[in-house]
Amino acid sequence: MTASDVATLRADGLEKSYDDLHVLRGVNFNIKRGNIFALLGSNGAGKTTVIKILATLLKPDAGTATVAGFDVVAQAAKVRESISLTGQFAAVDEILTGRENLVLMARLRRLKDASQIATDLLAQFELADAADRRVGTYSGGMRRRLDIAMSLIGNPPVIFLDEPTTGLDPQARLEVWKCIRGLAGEGTTVLLTTQYLDEAEQLADQIAILHDGRIIANGTLAELKRLLPPAKIEYVEKQPSLEEVFLAVIGAGRGASPDARSSFDTTQ
Repeated sequence: MTASDVATLRADGLEKSYDDLHVLRGVNFNIKRGNIFALLGSNGAGKTTVIKILATLLKPDAGTATVAGFDVVAQAAKVRESISLTGQFAAVDEILTGRENLVLMARLRRLKDASQIATDLLAQFELADAADRRVGTYSGGMRRRLDIAMSLIGNPPVIFLDEPTTGLDPQARLEVWKCIRGLAGEGTTVLLTTQYLDEAEQLADQIAILHDGRIIANGTLAELKRLLPPAKIEYVEKQPSLEEVFLAVIGAGRGASPDARSSFDTTQ
């Protein structure tokens, strides 16, 4: 068995209730090292509750969970040293510059060479040109990239991303997707919750659907697609998606051209 075959995250029979509300009713999954695991579900399905348990912010009523080999209840301190959690909204200080945010976080973690750590992360997340600007001047995508960069200080093997692209425009979402793929490529295990199904399709090695407190489907995208019978094929002209149109018009998509942009110019 190789290191990549070992489950970095494991949940066995997790249950959690709030008075008479049963949020989790026996959740089970295993996530391998370096994989991106997308946890899907409607509002109130229990996605955030799962993350809070894995991050030691909540204790399960029943069942067990391990993160990087540590039990989330019995070894909570070790779990916290092994993870980073990024919520739905960027937790950055808008008064400070991007560099100052990173240096501050490195110092809070009592790491040496905080300045060099900041420089390396700014380069990795393509923020070097904006390093000394106040974060209040950053776009939404830049703030989110900085937020993820801050969460990587200390090199945690596991990162939780709770709806990381909520409220971002299409181009900013693509920027964040690139960051997430890069994390997994370097061996970081990513647990991602999202309500955007295309996000899970684009990023996830493994997808689980949480419904009524249970995982009702779990597998690769190809495996999940086999749960439904194949659709009848109809040969029709493929129309561009709205995302493709948007990126073409602003000149950021494949095949974008001045002609494509000028055809949408209403000022002529």
